[in-house]
Amino acid sequence: TPPSIAYLISGSTKDSSRILRLLFSIYHPKNQYLIHLDKKTSKSELNNLALSVQSVPVFKAAQNVNVIGKADFRYKIGSSALAATLHGASILLKLSKSWDWFINLSAADYPLVTQDDLLHILSYLPKDLNFVNHSSYIGWRESKKLKPIVVDPGLYLAEESEVYYATQKRELPDAYRLFTGSSSAILTRKFIEYCILGSENLPRTLLMYLSNSPSSESVYFPTILCNSRKFNRTAINHNMLYASFNSRSQARRLNSSDFNDLLTSGAAFASPFKVDDPVLDQIDHELLHHNRDEPVPGGWCLGDSETNKCSVWGDAEILRPGPGAKRLEKHFLELFSNGSYLSDQCQYEKSSS
Repeated sequence: TPPSIAYLISGSTKDSSRILRLLFSIYHPKNQYLIHLDKKTSKSELNNLALSVQSVPVFKAAQNVNVIGKADFRYKIGSSALAATLHGASILLKLSKSWDWFINLSAADYPLVTQDDLLHILSYLPKDLNFVNHSSYIGWRESKKLKPIVVDPGLYLAEESEVYYATQKRELPDAYRLFTGSSSAILTRKFIEYCILGSENLPRTLLMYLSNSPSSESVYFPTILCNSRKFNRTAINHNMLYASFNSRSQARRLNSSDFNDLLTSGAAFASPFKVDDPVLDQIDHELLHHNRDEPVPGGWCLGDSETNKCSVWGDAEILRPGPGAKRLEKHFLELFSNGSYLSDQCQYEKSSS
């Protein structure tokens, strides 16, 4: 049986059109989708997005796309973004008992494969694997992103305000080892339940430590995963998202000149993209084979019309994987070949200093 994915899609003001485009590109009736426009978004934009979602017949029929009505703040610095992600994950746990993996995406992300491709490949993998970039090597992050103390107003103020730094700094914890990594990840339902329900102290303890940290979202999931005996052997050091970094270790915006790299990366997603960049049209046309305002055709689509094959839909269990599945398969084989992924799994690395 094909697995099911719970997607949390996050954006901010003026991101509605990007989110709808992303939603169409990753839609499948088996999945669950939760959209979060943060508190900076006007009420009218939020309502218009909810109405747009309800106006799509397949979304309305499947009842698997929801929009959070009471939004949270998501500041780039601080822990409000992590709080919003955990809040969204907890809602998805309540919305459906059947999904297997959780994926959090931003409005700047976009898929490189169809959902039929992704679900097909995931159906051959153990359902206890967690895909997240992680490293225990902290280096320059220690002084810039971990030791500083910040006050995130998104946790306690109803109006937008500035995140500010305290003059003091704190020591790194010695009860557990901090790992840094990616905020975007593919995480199992059991791991999300472990973080949300707090059956052990580690998730709650780390959450308190990171509440005043500048970079909590990129630290929380890798640290929980690698410090838990229950889950540390399930970690795969790859989040299946392609990104290209500049000399400052910042992800640069992708464009048409990156298309061949996107194609050969074997990744399921890529980020970040500029709004309506031409490379997105190229991805839609050459990789996803759909129009931006229609779902990507899959095995569940039975329509005869070339313009809207998904106007009639059937069994959501039927998948029709394409070339994207081959790219994913090749990438997973490289990851798992000769057990080499074990040597990159939650390893403690010593700083060169």
